[in-house]
Amino acid sequence: MRVLANLSNLMIPVFIFYIVAYGFAAKIPVYDVFIKGVKEGLKTVVGIVPTLIGLMIAVGILRASGILELLGGLLGTITDPIGFPGDLVPLTFVKMFSSSAATGLVLDIFKQYGPDSKIGLMTSLMMSSTETIFYTMSVYFMAAKVQKVRFTLSGALLATLAGTIASVILAQSTYSLLF
Repeated sequence: MRVLANLSNLMIPVFIFYIVAYGFAAKIPVYDVFIKGVKEGLKTVVGIVPTLIGLMIAVGILRASGILELLGGLLGTITDPIGFPGDLVPLTFVKMFSSSAATGLVLDIFKQYGPDSKIGLMTSLMMSSTETIFYTMSVYFMAAKVQKVRFTLSGALLATLAGTIASVILAQSTYSLLF
């Protein structure tokens, strides 16, 4: 096990050294190309920051206003009978916009129910099997200047639904086997 840990610690420096050595061997101005890439990356970051700030503010407002809890309570009356706890409804929506805001909700769920509870297991599985759809689309499409998203949103929403359903099924079957 220690060999694998040491090997993994060496992989990135070896890879970087290989790239630099290959650039020198191919007579590529490695440092100039690196600086050019950094400048382009910073331009991308500057273009993305307003979108990120907008998403973070919107999610913060929703969390602070109590709308998410209200939504969870209302939709929970529908989702509870099918095995999807109403407390996970806000997490499902927030995760589509911001993973860090969703992490705050995860911590709240863990504090209330515990990480080893059935809802805690569902929460963990859901966080690892769904994506921050709107964040990812806004960041990457803005960076790549994509204008037409075609089927991206519908495909991402379908994949999130599948991940959420799978999380519930896996958590219920695993929890019943363990406890």
